[in-house]
Amino acid sequence: MDLLLERLRSIDLLRQAGGLANESGRDFLTEFARSGVKFAASGGTLENAYYSAVYKLPDCVSRGSNGSLTLQEGGVYKGCWLESTGTINAELLSRFVPSVSRATYEQFADHQREDGLIPYKIAEDQPVFRQIQLVSPPARSIWNYYLSNGKDRGFLEKMYAALNRYDEWLEKYRNTRGTGCVEAFCAFDTGHDLSPRFWHVADTPHRGDPTQVDPDSPLAPYLAPDLTASVYCSRKYLALMARELGLDAPWEERAEQSLRALFRHCYDGSDGFFYDRDKHDRFVRLQSDVLLRVLACEVGDSSLFASSLSRYLLNTRKFFAKYPFTSIAMDDPRFDPHSAHNTWAGATNFLSLIRAPHAFEHHDRHVELTWAMQPILSALSRMTRFGQVLSPWTGEEGYTESYSPALLCMLDFVERLCGILPAPDGEVWFTGLLPYPLDHGISLAERTAYARTIDGIAYELLNSTEECTILADGRELARFPYGVRIVTDRAGQLRAIVGMTLRPVRGRLLWNGQEYAFRVEGNERLGFRGNEAGFVPESNPGVVIPAYE
Repeated sequence: MDLLLERLRSIDLLRQAGGLANESGRDFLTEFARSGVKFAASGGTLENAYYSAVYKLPDCVSRGSNGSLTLQEGGVYKGCWLESTGTINAELLSRFVPSVSRATYEQFADHQREDGLIPYKIAEDQPVFRQIQLVSPPARSIWNYYLSNGKDRGFLEKMYAALNRYDEWLEKYRNTRGTGCVEAFCAFDTGHDLSPRFWHVADTPHRGDPTQVDPDSPLAPYLAPDLTASVYCSRKYLALMARELGLDAPWEERAEQSLRALFRHCYDGSDGFFYDRDKHDRFVRLQSDVLLRVLACEVGDSSLFASSLSRYLLNTRKFFAKYPFTSIAMDDPRFDPHSAHNTWAGATNFLSLIRAPHAFEHHDRHVELTWAMQPILSALSRMTRFGQVLSPWTGEEGYTESYSPALLCMLDFVERLCGILPAPDGEVWFTGLLPYPLDHGISLAERTAYARTIDGIAYELLNSTEECTILADGRELARFPYGVRIVTDRAGQLRAIVGMTLRPVRGRLLWNGQEYAFRVEGNERLGFRGNEAGFVPESNPGVVIPAYE
């Protein structure tokens, strides 16, 4: 037997945890182990850092008064925030410990106020309603959980009802200017602590009331593109929920209204960027991670995304630092790279990093996403605390510790780059890449092995630079060249090949004893049409290369 595969199979999460976890932590790790997820690497530093993240994750769970474990933001952040813990963090965690994600989602519905407002934070079982802090679209996270975890109708009905009432609250109280955009009354509405975006605007709403804006503010309320995009995206997914539940509701029309308002009021076609509009109807001309937030909400077509890549996200003058993505464009004089505190004034934030895959993969930009993941994995491999922010210059970790977005970023990026990822749409991705030694030539992993159990089938993936191998219940299922992603359904039926490198990959896929020749370009998807037809082109957006000016 391959020695790396043998070591992968010998990993025992609970035994190796030892005394690291309390009772809640042991319950958490027990469910994690049921996912079958394991990771092993020969050589390099990544494997130890990976398990350091796994064993720190129990520090980010709390048992509520009802006995359920819920996810916490971690570090100095004592509680669960809607913009992160209660949406994108829980969405990533649901691939590993779904019961904790479900309880995390449901508590926001349980604590919803009578007028429809959902708390922006829940701390020690107590809801806090001071601001909205709505960035990641909650409806998408709920829908993806529903698809991936048994399609529990009762769960969907409960969460749909809560999000429907929340949408009504936002329409009533955060559209004071009648534009159809969602308004930010303060900096904390968007979670943009210390960002120059909100210089001379209060951190919190007027008198701590989320329905009130400071009447004497020279600038607020803002028409906020990230908040508007979040509502647009949630309305799209509320439409899917309503259809699934047999309800007649005009969510598609309402989503389209949000999208029109976003482009009418917050988009500047002259530079292809999204900006706030202040109370005087002026653009707040600061290029920030608002762009990535908007794009992660599925705003815009493939042409707009490609343009945003070359002009901004993959531009080394803008957001594509050595350790991307910065929270302020680097060519702005207000850019501050320091990461010793909670800041969105320039440093690379892990919340941005875990939101990014939605934006890239929505437009089939898998290759470009790897260019962001690779340096971040190099930084993660050196981490000991797993802080909130990184230095965009050096990759050194900054403020706080045991921060759940950083810990989940490690798990998510390893799985996307060289692991086995079950997607909400029923696809399973087996990605044949390796972490690359970008920093001083320090090896992260010379070979990798990854395991995951899906619907009772124990899958394993072995990656090397020469060849990759998939096993199902110990039986060899496939062999294929490095540099591609094999796509199956959850039962292990072949669906497609995706090119994962800039260079085209030519080779042969050995699948269940059958051999198929193929050539796939970067980001190209070849669909499998059966033994006779083999692979045929389905899509090919090309690859956008990084820019300098």
